[in-house]
Amino acid sequence: MSDSLVIIPTYNEKGNIESIARKVLSLPGDFHLLVIDDGSPDGTATIVKNLMNEFPDRLFIIERAGKLGLGTAYIAGFQWALKKNYEFIFEMDADFSHNPEDLLRLKEACVRGADLAIGSRYVKGGDVKNWDVKRVLMSYFASVYVRTVLWINVKDTTAGFKCYRRRVLEALPLDNIKFIGYAFQIEMKYLTHKLKFKIVEVPITFIDRQVGISKMSKGIFKEAFWGVIQMRLGKHGK
Repeated sequence: MSDSLVIIPTYNEKGNIESIARKVLSLPGDFHLLVIDDGSPDGTATIVKNLMNEFPDRLFIIERAGKLGLGTAYIAGFQWALKKNYEFIFEMDADFSHNPEDLLRLKEACVRGADLAIGSRYVKGGDVKNWDVKRVLMSYFASVYVRTVLWINVKDTTAGFKCYRRRVLEALPLDNIKFIGYAFQIEMKYLTHKLKFKIVEVPITFIDRQVGISKMSKGIFKEAFWGVIQMRLGKHGK
């Protein structure tokens, strides 16, 4: 039985999902992969299910009826992972913006003592490629805003490439997580910080997707902006 599960939420990722799955499953360390598909009309789930015949004990899927949000996808994945007794539980995008090779470095950080390892663009050694200056500045100053409001010492507060030790997810109120967009990523880090778990940032190079369409929207940014205020006031996780 593997101790490591990578969770990838998908919606219309037929151009990426087979390649990313094969790469993750080819890594040393016997990673398992759980895809959470939100009813992709492009056949993403069908591609995964066909691959499951090749990787019957390492590749899994949860199919959901429609777009229910990034946060709820990860919560479903976390709960599945805890029931299956995985020790190291990862979040990763399907579009190769996160380098699968970096899963090994995130796991190593947790093996060496971190409770949450974050793949960070904004610590020394981190980088972003294929973004225009406006988007880089927006992302960077969003993290500055979050750190300032929440008093949390994490440079990349919106990062979605992470490794949790199972004890963190067991301690967090998963059924009461409030946010479903990118504010979800902030809320999870904030609650982990409040419970005094050890958080380590591992420098990564984030590369913008080459295939498919970004899920970013103004609504996601709005949720994150106001969500941080609600977190600071304690109106979250309830």
